[in-house]
Amino acid sequence: MNNTKIIFSISTAQIVLALLTVLFLYSCSVERFIPDDEFLYTKETVILTPDSVVNDLDDIELDLKAALRPEPVSSVLGGYPGLYFHYKANREKPGFINKFLNKKMGKEPVYASDIQTYEMEQILLNRLENKGFFYSVANSEIVRDTTNKEAEAIYRLRLSKPYRLKTFQLDTDTLPVYSKIQNSLSETLIKPDMRFSLNAMKAERERIDAYLKGEGYYNFNSSFLIFETDTNQYKNKKFDLYLRLKKDVPQKSIVPYKIAKVNIFPNNRVDVDSTQLDTTRFAKKDFIQDEVYFKPKRLDPFVLIEEGDLYSPATSKATGRRLGSIGAYKFVNIRYDELENKDEDSLGQLAANIYLSPLNKRAVRAEVKAVTKSNGFSGPGLGLTFINRNLFKGGETLNISLDGAYEIQVGGSGNNQGSSSIQLGVSSSLIFPRMLFPIEISKNYFKYDIPKTKMELGVSYLNRTQYFTLGSVEAKFGYVWQANKYVTHEINPVSINYVSLANTTDAFDDILEANPFLQTSFDQQFISGLTYSFIYNGMVDTGKKHQIYFNGNFETAGNSLSLIAGGDKPQTIFGLEYAQFARIDGDIRYHFNFAEKQTIAARLFAGVGIPYGNSDVVPYTKQYFAGGPYSVRAFRTRSLGPGTYQPDDSETYSYYDQTGNLRLEANLEYRFPLISLLQGAFFVDAGNVWNTTDNEALEGDTFGSDFINQLGIGGGFGMRVDIQSFVIRLDLAAPFHDPSLAEGQRWSWDFENPILNFAIGYPF
Repeated sequence: MNNTKIIFSISTAQIVLALLTVLFLYSCSVERFIPDDEFLYTKETVILTPDSVVNDLDDIELDLKAALRPEPVSSVLGGYPGLYFHYKANREKPGFINKFLNKKMGKEPVYASDIQTYEMEQILLNRLENKGFFYSVANSEIVRDTTNKEAEAIYRLRLSKPYRLKTFQLDTDTLPVYSKIQNSLSETLIKPDMRFSLNAMKAERERIDAYLKGEGYYNFNSSFLIFETDTNQYKNKKFDLYLRLKKDVPQKSIVPYKIAKVNIFPNNRVDVDSTQLDTTRFAKKDFIQDEVYFKPKRLDPFVLIEEGDLYSPATSKATGRRLGSIGAYKFVNIRYDELENKDEDSLGQLAANIYLSPLNKRAVRAEVKAVTKSNGFSGPGLGLTFINRNLFKGGETLNISLDGAYEIQVGGSGNNQGSSSIQLGVSSSLIFPRMLFPIEISKNYFKYDIPKTKMELGVSYLNRTQYFTLGSVEAKFGYVWQANKYVTHEINPVSINYVSLANTTDAFDDILEANPFLQTSFDQQFISGLTYSFIYNGMVDTGKKHQIYFNGNFETAGNSLSLIAGGDKPQTIFGLEYAQFARIDGDIRYHFNFAEKQTIAARLFAGVGIPYGNSDVVPYTKQYFAGGPYSVRAFRTRSLGPGTYQPDDSETYSYYDQTGNLRLEANLEYRFPLISLLQGAFFVDAGNVWNTTDNEALEGDTFGSDFINQLGIGGGFGMRVDIQSFVIRLDLAAPFHDPSLAEGQRWSWDFENPILNFAIGYPF
């Protein structure tokens, strides 16, 4: 459904100017609060002078700055609003507003007297020693600005020539664990001629620890490894590095462990004594449950931990991930217990206990909605969803949804006033957490995730008074699975959609008669084909500076039907005219997280649908539109394009025409924190839709070489409330370039008529 948009007369520029003015007034008078004998600490500078060539000098400087304490007071646009609110809240009778603002935005002052420069010098020298710069020299000073009552700490460090690695070797020993470590040194992080680095040594210990864990060393710990250096053999600041085990390492830590038992609790509950439950032996695993909650045959493929295998954290993690993907469990807990073993010197034994806590088997969710659309329809809506988990005791999930809405035309004029709409729908999906396929596929074939089989069926009914009645039936059968942490595939080899347009009024018949192109898009009521979706989601790495997301979709329809259909064009199947087309689109997004909670987000979208064979036009439901809260936000939903098309003022329902089979769009957004949960954004959007074949009823709709000059462009300011990834978004946008206007007048810069977009979630 389209989202609410309200037009305001105030311009975006005026709003931003007002906010900046208030911010300036708050922050310009901080100096009067600073005690007479103090200076506000606002800046720190680290100046490095190396005695030799150092390639990563900038990185060293950043690392040294990160060690300095306390941090300087940060400014916002040259002022200190957080500090201002702190001072105001700590005076006599501060008032409720000042207390509230201090709680949300207040910052403690930091003065020059708080800086212990000698202690900071020692910390910086220690950091340099950890990087191999032994015997460096440091000095510092505090520079005070008496005019602005501000202070800067300056640290000057002379970097000595660093120590570099000559050789790295493992001590010799007869213990089997030493041979394992030796085998792993082909992947070592310690490289010849590298600068002495404490961080590199710590990382190498963690790498070896992870390797040994993967080889079954359940009780090993990275702290058991110790590095020793020898500089006595060289006079040019070279050193030899040795690795060995510490003395008195426990015996159980240097032997591998194998899995002796696998116990699975498919219906784990804290109030039930597991010793009183029945045990079923299947595939060399014990399934312990009071009654068959989850069939062992169906649960076994998700468990990769096997009796006789060596302990492996990777296998344990993969098992937990697979079990969590079923959708029937709230918690998955895998615990290992050590078992007694007479031959403790060579091999230990573990029991793997897998505790599965199920979600509620049945659930009902209700949603009450109030809808306001850009086409003037407003009204209430109701949605009900019934969920049944583990339906056939194999992790199956059944979802049944009922949706209803009543809308009435509150805008428009003439005969359109009072037009109403009733929308009803029921949809269901049955998800099997396994691949239903004629040939049995090994559980180890898909390394990361077991594909799910999805069956979907939906029926909807739309009655728009004064225009038409529209009924549709949609069915899908396909598979969805994760290839790895980032990549998801979804393929529907069966995708059927039947649309029936009925009870059209004379008014709507006139619309179709005036636009044969639109009429043709409604004629082909039967769509049967294949859909495929590829998703790469690098956004799951939330801590990364650079993140990429890509979603590619491909759809084709009518190919198999053309083999059995007969007759002249247009061909029919079961008496229904079917559509033939191919559609492909891609959505790529890039996030640059250059500072804390500050992001530059960019997005590019391109899509095209091509009719062929039985079709001259892509079906209306498969065409693209532009504008709205997830598109070019300075234009209302479906109000942009196609191309330079401009509907007459009398065409109240021109949004039927404003679609196309080709869409291009680009978005750029700067996101930054405001206060607490509130975030802000400045953004620019550009895009449009076109037709690849000329529609005589829509002037200027065809895609051509001049498409750059036909882009709708707009920008504005947004505010977002982000509560644990649930985002409520308000974006105020104004058009810069309107392609529907005459050439020479398209750069409109219409700041006096912005559009407010309300939406849930980020736009990209």
